[in-house]
Amino acid sequence: MNPLKPADLHTDPSLFKGMDVYAVTGNPISHTKSPDIHRRFADQAKQKMHYGRLQPDTNAFALAAKSFFDAGGKGMSVTVPFKLDAQVFADVLTSRAQLAGAANTLWIKDGKIYGDNTDGAGLVRDLLAQGIALHQSRVLLLGAGGAARGVIGPLLEQSPKCLVIANRSNLKADELVRLFADLAAAKEVALESRTLSDLEDSKKTPYPFDLVINATAASLIDESPLSIQATAHVFVPSSFAYDMVYGKNTAFMQQALQRGARVSDGLGMLVEQAADAFLMWRGPELATLIDPRAVLATLRS
Repeated sequence: MNPLKPADLHTDPSLFKGMDVYAVTGNPISHTKSPDIHRRFADQAKQKMHYGRLQPDTNAFALAAKSFFDAGGKGMSVTVPFKLDAQVFADVLTSRAQLAGAANTLWIKDGKIYGDNTDGAGLVRDLLAQGIALHQSRVLLLGAGGAARGVIGPLLEQSPKCLVIANRSNLKADELVRLFADLAAAKEVALESRTLSDLEDSKKTPYPFDLVINATAASLIDESPLSIQATAHVFVPSSFAYDMVYGKNTAFMQQALQRGARVSDGLGMLVEQAADAFLMWRGPELATLIDPRAVLATLRS
């Protein structure tokens, strides 16, 4: 059986003769805006390419990815739940993919599969584009899974005053503090871990945060990782709340609004990380031809 059967996966490279073919791979994948984003980048930069969707079974990423590249695929975006699989699948990883412990971008060069993680760079660019000052700011990152791990390095590179990683339990958050300790020290950032319940205690959380990022999956099921008591300690009207989930006003965002804070979903991060991938695939010289903020504005409208 062909793993790239077009009725299932919509992007068999053999169906697009004379075009470079790319795909986004996830499960589920029907909701993704990535094909629309890359089509707009391709139009801006006048690139002849096709970008489709792949939805392998949850245990079949490697088979689908190998079949895609063997059939002539040039590059792949990777989303939930396959970012760890993509890291394993790649022959060569960039330093930020190694630090992130996951890959969201793959491409083939000289017969080898390269893997990178553009999530953190996309988040930082979106925050800066929205006027959020990161240098010497107090940052709270909610969650210690793959989404959080992928953005810690780029956040630390901006030299915030402190970065607090809060998770349901200490174990994963403590592990991330150890993993990024050297980078934090080099950037003179106070890197700490807390439990989510610690955020309810004014002695353990004595100051509010300039930026609070929700990297948990709670918003996908219309919940927030923060209790009402915790919101009183972490948010003030000058805070900015950023939810990596996009396309809806989440419970986390509503909590922040109730405390007078400003909010954003993660659609800008999606567009900015896609821009990084596009330039890796098609060439950095196209950076002056694509306009991620214009693409974002179109998607929001």
